Amino acid sequence: MALTRSYKYSVNERILRDPEFAQGLLDEAGTLFLNGEPEVARIILRDLVNATLGFEALAKETDKPSKSLHRMLSATGNPSMDNLAAIFAAMRSWLNVNIEVHAIPVH
Repeated sequence: MALTRSYKYSVNERILRDPEFAQGLLDEAGTLFLNGEPEVARIILRDLVNATLGFEALAKETDKPSKSLHRMLSATGNPSMDNLAAIFAAMRSWLNVNIEVHAIPVH
């Protein structure tokens, strides 16, 4: 019988050892939100938070209760734009990255 483990362990390990991968996940979460795929974006953000600063530290950074942040970043969560902005700001600060949006014209 083959031994398997949850993909989340592999993702967490990669986030911790590869800062570019973590930055790419944050970028992908933002792109998914902007392109109308908020469910996947929230799950990526949740995994990123779990592997980096954690929900307790995020709660302190955003001045929001940890349980509320867990709900916001669940697949069925519905965070406000203000809360999303606070979460992205905390993650940007933690990862020491800047996010820029570039529009690509659709033909």
